[in-house]
Amino acid sequence: MAAGERRRPGRETGVDVRVLGPLEVRTARGPLPLGGTKQRAVLAMLALNLNEVVSTDTLIDGLWGGRPPASATNIVQVYVSRLRKTLLTEEESEPLGGGILHRRRPGYALDLDPERLDLRRFQRLSREGARELALAPARAASALQEALDLWYGQPLSEFTAEPFAQAEIPRLEQQRLRALEMRLQADLAVGQHGQVITELEDLVVRHPFREGLHELLMLGLYRSGRQAEALGVYRRLSRSLADELGVDPGRSLQHLHRQILRNDPALLPARTATSVPGRTTPVPRQLPPPIRHFTGRAAEVAALDALLAEATAAGAPVVISAIAGTAGIGKTTLAVHWAHQVADRFPDGQLYVNLRGFDPSGQPMVPAEAVHGFLDALAVPLERLPVDLESQAALYRSRLAGKKMLVVLDNARDTAQVRPLLPGTPGCLVLVTSRNRLTGLIAGAGAQPLTLDVFTHDEAQALLARRCGEHRIAAEPRATTDIVTSCARLPLALTMVAARAAAQPTFPLATLADELREAQARLDALASQDGPASDVRSVFSWSYRQLSDQAARLFRLLGLHPGPHLTAPAAASLAGLPLARVRPLLAELSGSHLLAELTPGRYALHDLLRAYATELARTVDTGADRCAATRRLLDHYLQSCYTAAQLLHWIRIPISLVEQCAGVSLAGLADAGQALAWFAAEHPVLLAAVDQAVSAGLDTHAWQLVWSMEMFLDWRGHWHDWVAVGRTALAVAHRLGDPLAQALAHRGLAGAYIRLGRLDEAIDEARQALGLFEQLDDRVGQAHTHINFARLFERQSRPAEALHHARRALQLFEAVDHREGRARALNTVGWCHALLDDHRQALTCCERALTLFREMGDRHGEAATWDSLGLAHSRLDHHAQAFDCYRHAVELFRELGNRFYEANALAAVGEARRRAGDTHAARDAWQQALTILDQLAHPDAERLRARLEQLDGANAPCDSAR
Repeated sequence: MAAGERRRPGRETGVDVRVLGPLEVRTARGPLPLGGTKQRAVLAMLALNLNEVVSTDTLIDGLWGGRPPASATNIVQVYVSRLRKTLLTEEESEPLGGGILHRRRPGYALDLDPERLDLRRFQRLSREGARELALAPARAASALQEALDLWYGQPLSEFTAEPFAQAEIPRLEQQRLRALEMRLQADLAVGQHGQVITELEDLVVRHPFREGLHELLMLGLYRSGRQAEALGVYRRLSRSLADELGVDPGRSLQHLHRQILRNDPALLPARTATSVPGRTTPVPRQLPPPIRHFTGRAAEVAALDALLAEATAAGAPVVISAIAGTAGIGKTTLAVHWAHQVADRFPDGQLYVNLRGFDPSGQPMVPAEAVHGFLDALAVPLERLPVDLESQAALYRSRLAGKKMLVVLDNARDTAQVRPLLPGTPGCLVLVTSRNRLTGLIAGAGAQPLTLDVFTHDEAQALLARRCGEHRIAAEPRATTDIVTSCARLPLALTMVAARAAAQPTFPLATLADELREAQARLDALASQDGPASDVRSVFSWSYRQLSDQAARLFRLLGLHPGPHLTAPAAASLAGLPLARVRPLLAELSGSHLLAELTPGRYALHDLLRAYATELARTVDTGADRCAATRRLLDHYLQSCYTAAQLLHWIRIPISLVEQCAGVSLAGLADAGQALAWFAAEHPVLLAAVDQAVSAGLDTHAWQLVWSMEMFLDWRGHWHDWVAVGRTALAVAHRLGDPLAQALAHRGLAGAYIRLGRLDEAIDEARQALGLFEQLDDRVGQAHTHINFARLFERQSRPAEALHHARRALQLFEAVDHREGRARALNTVGWCHALLDDHRQALTCCERALTLFREMGDRHGEAATWDSLGLAHSRLDHHAQAFDCYRHAVELFRELGNRFYEANALAAVGEARRRAGDTHAARDAWQQALTILDQLAHPDAERLRARLEQLDGANAPCDSAR
């Protein structure tokens, strides 16, 4: 694999690495033996620095600290050699480590898709939750709980005595605690005050001085009508802080205390502020609509009735697992039908969830998300979940305790997905459907298996009669038998055929039977197995043949899309048709159940249908047609991405895009708000599109896509994604032999490494970028790279060198009359002057920059300059002016959705407040900044956390993130 290629889950390896507990490496065969502690520690250090080179010296320091043995280098080599031999493929004896564990000077690297490392998944989900926290707390809690579910113990617990772990373990625990705080914050935001109290009471005992947890507990108690207890929490914390630390509670806690004393209405959650005290909890009725034409399954219904009677007599919950058969056997239909039949036996309600065990994305619903939905139905909105899966399940069970509830868990993947959703007390009944045989559930939870088979001939005929009419079945008995045979008595296939027959009441059944036989004959030669699964495929073929020619072509081409979803303009580009002509085709596909409309205008294919569409495209459409469709699709994403970046003033160095093909439809973005929303929605699609471009040999599309999305990845804190696609861009740029593309890729990687605090790598990338820009005589590129150097040296506390590069950038921008660049460089020069205590000069430069940014309408540049002006005024003790400047900066960054720079500005506010003598306000601002940095997993969070801890005695200026 090329050095810059972005791995995707499951593409090259089935290895999963876990560090959020004892170190574990798993393949499909189970956990792998990893050797002794020191050898395991080597792998742990490589995993913590996934896809990055860890020098041999760093490994030695991490294993032995300052007292390594004389043969330390050789010992490390032996450890790595053993690890490579241990990492074996599932079916082969060939070392998998050769593909994921590499020797790279000056050390080693573990190359693995980030989604295969639980820590990276946790950090990604935490960032997603943090971004949604303010505007969509339900989605935030879902992401955060999914992140927290990945923890299975103390991280790196077997390495507590190893030097490297002594810093890593506390850092990881802090990330976990912050994710928990955010999830609890989301719980309160949606009114789940009553359910968080027990959890918070336990947390404040374990973290007695963590004010954020006390604040959440006070708020939860107050909203639960327990005002006196909330005030008691405050009094106890105040005494503890005074006795142990000699400090008072922070400003935020004091403000909350005053609000509780005066019963401030603002403390009520927005969605429950008008609720009536004492109103009863609504009874959930989540079952899908009853099945209109349910037919057959008399024996299975009787078996379910018997199991219910047995459960009622025994006073214990029963789990019933319908597991036999492929997709289309009728498991969901039976479960929903029977659930409606017995719903009155469960007066406290019925819960239903589709666990998406075989979702097209390959990502089943996590148990946390299912619990979100259930707790929301129980008047506990989606995000009310404890920190770990065990606690989460306990909360769910406590909500069901004493109730008579029916729980339907549809389309489960495996036992692990189901187990946390099982009630723990008598009175509840759980019905599970799955394509897999859930033997663990049967053995471990006493589930009663119920195996479904295809219909009997009589049941199949009865289904057709219910849908088409008894008279038609009686009039054409042979055709009816042929249809039943062609559908192999599979309910899904029979239902699809019956639907068409019912829609055309004058259409002879014999004609339908002939068409089905033809479809089956065409597919027999391609079928990989006999039985119902192959017949589902034949029905897909038959349904496909009913489409109009253009809809059929679009269906085939949809199989070329990289997923996980697409919009109408993307579909139009695939087809090379105007948007107005494609919308009816999408409606036709949706109406035929060959395409699902997830949300208005956004579509997805079922996994089986995607595979079928891809197969059709390969057999029906020519290679040239498929290549042209792929090219149009990538043109759509590239042109739309570049347009969105322009609307957001993100294009620092304009590039000449690859020429757009005819027949491409664009996203139709009109302003910055639409552009940012488009980026957020298309983020996973754009990452997949980069990979598709590389696979299709469209290298220019690949690097230009990366270049166009870099600022979005930066703004939203997707820095690891930025590194991944940046390496891809660099690899294809080298393959193209394009020095400009190489320079831009190196500069982009420098920016990503700066954000991640990997400054040595950032310097190397920036030097390579500058050298290439100089060879190209590209002064704009040189200037932007000097800005990178200024940021680098500032991060290294070398302001004089930072100023040198900022001035050089300004000279270069002025030489080519680059207005936006001049404004940016002026702001950077001013910032560096402020760091060097030349505050008057800083004000002069930054005021010039502010004027330019306002004239150009560049709100991001304006926000950054307000931040710089705030620093200069603060250092001059112009406190009122400083606070006003910072207020502008924070508001603009927040409005623009730039979380990282919002944290910068808040950190600066804290320093300005400290200089003004307002330590409480400083603490509040720094806590807000720290919250964001923790959410982004940014390395500067630790420095800011230390400043918070030392606030009462500290006089040094805050080295805020920038």
